[in-house]
Amino acid sequence: MTGLRNWAGNIEFGAKTLDVPESVLELQELVAANDKVRVLGSGHSFNRIADSPGRLVSVADLPKVLQFDEDVATITISPGLRYGEVTAAVQAQGYALHNLGSLPHISVAGACATGTHGSGDTNKPLAAAVSGLVFVRADGELAVLKRDDPDFAGAVISLGALGVMVRMTLDLEPAYEISQMVYDDLPVERLSTDLDEVFGTAYSVSAFTDWVDPGVMVWRKSKGTSFEPEWLGARIADGARHPIKGMPADFATEQGGVRGPWNERLPHFRLEFTPSNGEELQSEYFVPRERAAEAFTELRALGNQLAGLLQVSEIRTIAADELWLSPSQGRDTVALHFTWIRDEDAVRPVLEQLEEKLLPLGARPHWGKVFTADAGVLRDCYPKVPDFTALATKYDPNGKFRNEYLEKYLPVT
Repeated sequence: MTGLRNWAGNIEFGAKTLDVPESVLELQELVAANDKVRVLGSGHSFNRIADSPGRLVSVADLPKVLQFDEDVATITISPGLRYGEVTAAVQAQGYALHNLGSLPHISVAGACATGTHGSGDTNKPLAAAVSGLVFVRADGELAVLKRDDPDFAGAVISLGALGVMVRMTLDLEPAYEISQMVYDDLPVERLSTDLDEVFGTAYSVSAFTDWVDPGVMVWRKSKGTSFEPEWLGARIADGARHPIKGMPADFATEQGGVRGPWNERLPHFRLEFTPSNGEELQSEYFVPRERAAEAFTELRALGNQLAGLLQVSEIRTIAADELWLSPSQGRDTVALHFTWIRDEDAVRPVLEQLEEKLLPLGARPHWGKVFTADAGVLRDCYPKVPDFTALATKYDPNGKFRNEYLEKYLPVT
């Protein structure tokens, strides 16, 4: 197998084969019989986290499972399903998930395994909805974990290091509706002076900036229906918007305060369209909420260095959780996302400058995106790393699921 790339096109996978088993038993046999195995989801990571020196496996063709348990309000799914498929089924049954990412095109397993988070002051990351897991261990046997298991908090955001997921159970809540309104030209200073007002007065909020323009675009996703014409110096947009100024908004979810199902408003992009051709790189850093204003100051000071490389930066908030490798583990968090042009040689020196400013503020790099921090820095950023590497060794003592990425950033000591 040659030429297989991730969605962005910046990574060509080095695995010799891509296996697409059609049953759990076939997958178990494949894992047991091979020395090196990694799982490829929908390919939306921007580094080599999914690559393998041996066999690369997709779970997309495993039998489709969408099994509701109304007694406890959960759904058990086959993890190769994409969020758009799962949420449509959940909505049809009168249920909802608590949170969604900006893209409905990503696989549930891959998104949860790498810490995808969505937005909202009271919303934990997507993986926080997971209440049960079944995965294929290195010996080919099945491991079953539930939320009360002592290993569970380390196994949900697993970076593929524990095994191959075959079932996931997600908590549900009653379906709800969302109205999405976009505001133009929020004064950038308001991000610091009015952080709680900007991000706390809607269910889910995203702010978009390039750190040079004095006006910030804000997408407010609310369970209510009332939006002020002017708000904190910003005004309601006079038409639909794309997160990147000047780009056509055809692929964006409906705006203008039109009420609709949660699964058609919480993502930024519609399932029926591909939001872009992937000609980009992405980075993301997660700072403690109380250090956000300092981070904004540093980024504004770097604005001119970012210009020409940065397509857009998105700011979101996340509630604290206790999953070991979660970017919001143990603390309320502000996420600073960067969409770059696809030129890694040009972007990396800027990332070094960003990290020089953000890491002292307690920033944690996103596991699935581009960063320059080394294993020592990540160990400091994520206090549960030693516990996680011990857990990975427990389920995979010979390193079957380890690859160059894990050896580099999460070495077993």
